Amino acid sequence: MKPGYEAVIGLEVHVQLLTKSKMFCACRNEYGGVPNAHTCPVCLGLPGALPVLNKEAVRMAIALGLSLGARIQPKSIFYRKQYFYPDLPKGYQITQGPVAVVEEGRVTIAGDAEVRGSAIPVGIRIERAHLEEDAGKSNHELSDKATYVDLNRAGVPLLEIVGGPDLRSADEAYGYLKALHRLVVFLGICDGSMEEGSFRCDANVSVRLVGNDTFGTRVEVKNLNSFRNVKLAIEHETSRQIELLEKGETFTQETRGWDADKGETRSQRTKEAAMDYRFFPEPDLPALIITAEEISEVEKTLPELPEARRDRIVQEYGLTEYEAGMLLQSRAFADYFEAVAKASNGKQAANWMLGEVSRTLNDTGRDIERLGLSEAHLAQLIQLVEAKTINLNTAKEAVFPAMLKGEGTPQQIVDQNGLAQVSDQVAIETLVQGVLRAHPEQLAQLKAGNEKLKGFFVGQVMKAGKGKVNPQLVNEILEATFAK
Repeated sequence: MKPGYEAVIGLEVHVQLLTKSKMFCACRNEYGGVPNAHTCPVCLGLPGALPVLNKEAVRMAIALGLSLGARIQPKSIFYRKQYFYPDLPKGYQITQGPVAVVEEGRVTIAGDAEVRGSAIPVGIRIERAHLEEDAGKSNHELSDKATYVDLNRAGVPLLEIVGGPDLRSADEAYGYLKALHRLVVFLGICDGSMEEGSFRCDANVSVRLVGNDTFGTRVEVKNLNSFRNVKLAIEHETSRQIELLEKGETFTQETRGWDADKGETRSQRTKEAAMDYRFFPEPDLPALIITAEEISEVEKTLPELPEARRDRIVQEYGLTEYEAGMLLQSRAFADYFEAVAKASNGKQAANWMLGEVSRTLNDTGRDIERLGLSEAHLAQLIQLVEAKTINLNTAKEAVFPAMLKGEGTPQQIVDQNGLAQVSDQVAIETLVQGVLRAHPEQLAQLKAGNEKLKGFFVGQVMKAGKGKVNPQLVNEILEATFAK
């Protein structure tokens, strides 16, 4: 950000809810599938078809509201938002009007020290979170001559979370979006896939002179399908607006799209005002009434929230806040970690979860529930390393892959393949002497002061021992030998 200016940013986040059916009909809420297969007269907007509100979507909205410390409105109304586009079969979207089911919440993030002077926690207001239905999907890439429309997504339940204009940099927007993403995934109300569009974001961006309380001209940036693109798009847009202001040029409120390939925002259309949508109450749906008893029932089902769990994990297992935060990528991932940690060693459990386990999940495209490895077996593997029965390299390169293939428990794999670590001092001394005799030139260079060659000799001894020798003993014996 150029000195003398500040950004004013608010994010609108669309969260696709993990209900089994759509918002107002019984069609399957499922990504992909044969185009236009998951449709019915209700989500196609055929005459005479009446919507029925999805109760589970309401429960999920309440869960989010409680987690944000927000007010759950006892009464809210659905409205028709009129606009005409090929992927909106009814010609209007059913959404909530002036009163939303969730209002006045808050998300706390680390402030950007460069713009605020320190990285102290900052509360970002959640103005509202309202229920609505998604539109279908237009595909412009299947043909040069036509646009194809898939209405499987039409009517899918959404929660639109409208954040206040409280963010002051692209970094803060990134942190806020990450916090919201972690929360909705942790609550189990959204799978969080930005690639599939189930968690997507539009950014409202303006700039002004520092000290000026008046908002500048707001631009909405769309097509932000990754955390990285959110950050890059906001950085580009704030720079673009500052450049225009410094040239003395004015610009109008508009909607711009993010072109990730060119790294720039592009004008799409003039931003609509509320009157352009001709909102009016949805005549086919009654008011949504939520009782105190219903709110209390949802509250009883809430899990330990991410921030509280992060702080507890730091205290219980001696981890850094960063490590604890990474372990909270989903509730199932955090549960898996804690089960392993309680049966072994917290620090080593974290290392394995953020190392080999995460690498395996990324490489295979699985989630932790489909890893195919029990918490007890991973804990046993950590225990074998801690007891020096095997070394860490053997655990990672031989035992762990065999476990994933279902070849047995860690102990069985070690026994069947003769992988137990060699900790016999005489045997290791024999290997060391053999390596030193085989590399007289390197030994002479080391004795002449080339300390870097110590690592070379450690590697040669480990290689001679087929990776099964105790590396700590190898280092101790080599150091003693070099000191002679």
